[in-house]
Amino acid sequence: MSLLSTLNEDMKTAMKAKDKETLQVVRMLKAAIQNEQIKIGRDLNGEEELTVLSREMKQRRDSLSEFEKAERDDLAEKVKSEIIIVEKYMPEQLSEEEIRQIVAGAIAKTGATSPKEFGKVMGAVMPQVKGKADGNQVNAVVKELLQNHE
Repeated sequence: MSLLSTLNEDMKTAMKAKDKETLQVVRMLKAAIQNEQIKIGRDLNGEEELTVLSREMKQRRDSLSEFEKAERDDLAEKVKSEIIIVEKYMPEQLSEEEIRQIVAGAIAKTGATSPKEFGKVMGAVMPQVKGKADGNQVNAVVKELLQNHE
């Protein structure tokens, strides 16, 4: 079943349950996918759907950090609950140990020896962890392992 079909079913369920918050988030996700389809001019494949979901998740995580910096707990709580709903549609997230293994493999494969080669390593790692790990977490692991690799 495609993500769009799943979202439609969940939207119906949320309407019947009068779950306004879930309904709102599911509608936003559905709209984001439909907008991407219109932009591309065809139905999205699984990887493209994952890209849209990842972008939506990143926007919410960025909003959460901004709201927390501004001490806007009311808005931060709303975004936290949105993140929980979006996570239902994301693939299972990698553990930090799994990320470290992927990064170490990418460092060995690219032959990177210093933090100056950060971009090369990130370019090799990100396609492997797409949608399965937060980019900021991957970024931190790559920096740490490159620092230790010197």
